[in-house]
Amino acid sequence: MSALVFAHETGASPLALLLVLEASTTAGSVALIADGVIVAVRAVAMGAGREDQLFPAVQALLADVGATARQLSGVVCGAGPGSFTSLRIAASLAKGLAYGASVPLFAVSSLLLSAADAIEALPAGPAVVHGDALRGERYVLDVMFGADGSVQAQSALQRMTIEQLATHASGRPRLAVLASLTPGLEMRVVTPSAAHLVHVAPAAWSDAVPLDSWEPQYGRLAEAQVKWEASHGAPLPSLGAV
Repeated sequence: MSALVFAHETGASPLALLLVLEASTTAGSVALIADGVIVAVRAVAMGAGREDQLFPAVQALLADVGATARQLSGVVCGAGPGSFTSLRIAASLAKGLAYGASVPLFAVSSLLLSAADAIEALPAGPAVVHGDALRGERYVLDVMFGADGSVQAQSALQRMTIEQLATHASGRPRLAVLASLTPGLEMRVVTPSAAHLVHVAPAAWSDAVPLDSWEPQYGRLAEAQVKWEASHGAPLPSLGAV
């Protein structure tokens, strides 16, 4: 019997149980975090042409620890930027789970979940995390690693060319998400993970977002959406509308 189920069955103080979903890149993941401790995590391959595996992964994760969606205290969704389709799938699922369990929905920058991968490799101080924005550009976020083992954003999300990034990041460690065209300039290649939420400063994600209007920070609209909105003269309806 899992510790989570045991705690509930014995009347002990319930754990603050968070379900976290991250799908901004091909390296998707889901995690359960109880009172700031990683309980379980599963990797989920994402990408065009792949069957959606996020929901089955969530079901398996809950089953692994003997928990149900009704025991969740909240749902946290990686907010991008990144893969448009995968982010929409994750956001729709996160909204549905939060609505069904009557718990709040939270959003966290996927670049922060990536930067947190380097928490043990970098000393306290500033750094720059960046990911592929297509068309020869990078999504860029300035971050600060704290002495307490947490990371938080120090700027708004930016998009810039590789040349602009070189100037912008000068003198600071660079963290490239998944891969880099200039590996010699990177301090580390990092991977986003739902489990990395434990290293992201709570101030970066602890304000609930509205279920009916929140959308991930896609960075770029998908070409299909651009064409649809141009032909219909209206925004594409949200998959996560409830």
